[in-house]
Amino acid sequence: MAGTSLVDVLRALPRRLVATLRGVAAGREPVTAVVLGTFTLRLATGVTGAMLLFYFAKLHHWGGARVSPFEVGLLGALFYASELVGSPIFGVLSDRLGHRRVMLIGPAFGAVAVVITALTVSLPVIAFTRLLEGGSTAASVPSILGFIAFATAADELARGRAVARFEAATLAGLMLGFVVAGPLFEWLGPTAFLANALLYGLSFAIYRFGVRADAEPEPAARAHEPGEGLARYLRILRGSHVWLLAPTWIAINATLGLFTAPALFQLVRERDPAFASQQLMGGFSPIQVSIGLAIGGLLFFAGLFYWGGKFKSMRRTSIIFRGIGGGFVVLVAGAAINHAGGAGLPVTLLLVALALGGLFVLAGATPAAIGLLADMTEAYPNDRGAIMGLYSVFLGLGQILGSTIGGAAAQVAGLDGIFGASLVLLAVALLPLTHLRGYEHQVGQAAAGGGPGGPALGDEAA
Repeated sequence: MAGTSLVDVLRALPRRLVATLRGVAAGREPVTAVVLGTFTLRLATGVTGAMLLFYFAKLHHWGGARVSPFEVGLLGALFYASELVGSPIFGVLSDRLGHRRVMLIGPAFGAVAVVITALTVSLPVIAFTRLLEGGSTAASVPSILGFIAFATAADELARGRAVARFEAATLAGLMLGFVVAGPLFEWLGPTAFLANALLYGLSFAIYRFGVRADAEPEPAARAHEPGEGLARYLRILRGSHVWLLAPTWIAINATLGLFTAPALFQLVRERDPAFASQQLMGGFSPIQVSIGLAIGGLLFFAGLFYWGGKFKSMRRTSIIFRGIGGGFVVLVAGAAINHAGGAGLPVTLLLVALALGGLFVLAGATPAAIGLLADMTEAYPNDRGAIMGLYSVFLGLGQILGSTIGGAAAQVAGLDGIFGASLVLLAVALLPLTHLRGYEHQVGQAAAGGGPGGPALGDEAA
């Protein structure tokens, strides 16, 4: 509104927040409810993941066995394996039973998992809880994204905003979970897992009461033959162009995966004489890393919302292409900072500014990819959950690939290895974009309700 000052906006913010929460509680804001539920669910997931590391470090103090790094890695892999296998199954179920019903399963699985974890020191039992946690994500993500795809089918701008908020809620929840896990476990010990069950309960309540039973129609997928569920899913995948998106989305997620555990470990480890020429290799305190993550996270969130608001005026592939370009800028600037020890403060600050600008642009690739996947569901409106379940599949494959490649690359060449591997992955992400762009106009016709000869998705050409 013209003439509205920042002070006026800030004063109105609490009222708007209260009105939004009232709308969620009354079931009038179902898309906002699923985004808020995603935040609380991912917060609980992040708390669990971080607290498990603290628990494993001192498991023998509570009567358990000493846990090796290999076992920690194996337990982490179980989570992703459960998510990868479960997502297509729960996606099909959400189409048959209703997205709302299936999204309630996620918090229930998570709550059971953390309660069991609090009561045991047995690694096989904890391994079972990791499968439950992976199942929690597998049940939640396809049903939530399937619901968002349904709810925004007639509104390009609403879809862009919704998927951007979903991604922001996911990242913010996980990051905040990592932050609060330490103090929570320090104060309560293993009992903190029981406290975390309350977060899962909150997420369940948001889905239960914030998304009313009549927020979506009776699932038309129930009309499918009872025995054809996964077989139909496979036919859809063979007949759609979703696999054109797969290499790009997996490669982008793998690149982001490189800059989680592998890169952070290089920053905080003891300095290694073998990598003396790399000034970012080791010696940073956890607080310094946290400050850097906070700054980068704010820029990334800003990018999510900015590019999510461009869905009506720009093609999805254009946003993805710009995002990959921003990723190249981040990597080149980061590699230069890593070897700019004698370049002086002004040059270093310039490189940091370039890296942050590139990060802002890179952020657009994630909502654009989710939006494009949602657009693909328009050709299969009765199978949205099944197709949106591929989000978790591509994300999980990318994270596993990025962590594996990142660890090996860092072992050989430190952060330079991670920067180099990331450049290769982003180059791979570019390869299918031309073919995907050629198909995008067909997706746009479905998303706009045009059908053959209808309007293409976005008029922006670059």
